[in-house]
Amino acid sequence: MLALRLSPPRHTSSWLALIAFCTTLWIAAYSHLIAFANWLISLFGLDRTTHFGEALHFFFYDTPKVLLLLTGVVFVMGIIHTFFTPERTRALLAGRAASVNYLLAALLGAVTPFCSCSAVPLFIGFLSAGVPLGITLTFLIAAPMIDQIAIVMLFAMFGWKVAALYFTFGIALAVIAGMILTRMNLEHLLEDWVLAIQKSGALSIEMATPTWPERFASAWASVKEIVGRVWPYVMVGIAIGAGIHGYVPQELMATLMGKDAWWAVPAAVGIGVPMYTNTAGVIPIVEALYGKGAAMGTLLAFMMSVVALSLPEMIILRKALKVKLIAIYVGIVASGIIVVGYLFNIVI
Repeated sequence: MLALRLSPPRHTSSWLALIAFCTTLWIAAYSHLIAFANWLISLFGLDRTTHFGEALHFFFYDTPKVLLLLTGVVFVMGIIHTFFTPERTRALLAGRAASVNYLLAALLGAVTPFCSCSAVPLFIGFLSAGVPLGITLTFLIAAPMIDQIAIVMLFAMFGWKVAALYFTFGIALAVIAGMILTRMNLEHLLEDWVLAIQKSGALSIEMATPTWPERFASAWASVKEIVGRVWPYVMVGIAIGAGIHGYVPQELMATLMGKDAWWAVPAAVGIGVPMYTNTAGVIPIVEALYGKGAAMGTLLAFMMSVVALSLPEMIILRKALKVKLIAIYVGIVASGIIVVGYLFNIVI
């Protein structure tokens, strides 16, 4: 906690020295997670052959693992995010209607820091800058779903193949959904005040290029803000995952969420849509369920629906979209997620 109160360095060399020191500590800590969990289990006099001992070992191992990954990814992406301001992102998409720009919109959504909390101002800003509705929605589908934290955590927990497929299928889903929404000509389902702003145009805002110390400081501020906000979700998610890992019979999960249960994917999406959490909180649950025999495609479809179609996001978007457009948007994206879930189960 003391480190959170220290003033950040002001010079690039000082930042680089501090980053090198923290990286060394990070690697040392990450490489000793299993030993740390084993030590804590032995300290409490518990045995991993018991349900409680195995659940507690999962919790002691996954909690520092997820928090370390979260801190590292948020800091690195915080630096990258300083190159992608809303104005620059808007400029890249404005006035573009070619098919390739759906892919550009999805990729920008994947690497930029915008989530459902900023959906409405970005939505209005993009539209007022001349970005077509379908391309804007492509961006908004990709931004929360193809989270950098999700990609890195999936890679760390399940390997490069799962992370790469999640990224590829997520981009494809955002692009195809955006194209379908464009073909449907749904602009008349925007709220009137959004259309009025769109017609009036947007102001061009010039922003000064930050220095490297400012980029590092911004990344550190992101770590404090994001990790400080999501750690309760992480703890709850890991606690649920630990309970599943320690107590739920493997045969039960294989029956309910295995590849042979054809109804499991749409059921998982239906359960995930009204929920609200973030990738750092839901991935430990996915990890525990997968270890118990649940199909990866079913679990990732659940995860996609939670982060891409959460109820709070729909409530925020209601300020700019009419109910019919929201229903069409949810229906198309949810259908795409179900297809992706089945594809995952075939490939993996």
